Amino acid sequence: MAAERRHEGRDDVQEAFADAVNMTAGELESWLDTEESKSVGQSDGGGESVGHASGRRIVGLLRKKKADLTGDDLGHMRKVVGYVHRHIEQRPGGDVTDTRWRYSLMNWGHDPLKSR
Repeated sequence: MAAERRHEGRDDVQEAFADAVNMTAGELESWLDTEESKSVGQSDGGGESVGHASGRRIVGLLRKKKADLTGDDLGHMRKVVGYVHRHIEQRPGGDVTDTRWRYSLMNWGHDPLKSR
């Protein structure tokens, strides 16, 4: 029963992650190479921002087979889902096309202007 619950939790995390991350690995990888991507987010010591580092990890997660995901991977996927959901709630008014808000979300794999 406990193993069954763990499996259900795993599936739930993967589903929530797939809903939150609407960029492909290729789209995200290209985005992370832009100056806009590198211009946003909080860094932990002056280097790469937390969101940019997360984006690099998300690219790897998107390319990984579901069966190969580790507990650490699932933990990061939960973190991504939480960030995306919280950040979407803070959407500014007006056109968000060229905003730090959108750029930050895109570092975490979610483009709010992209339709599903």
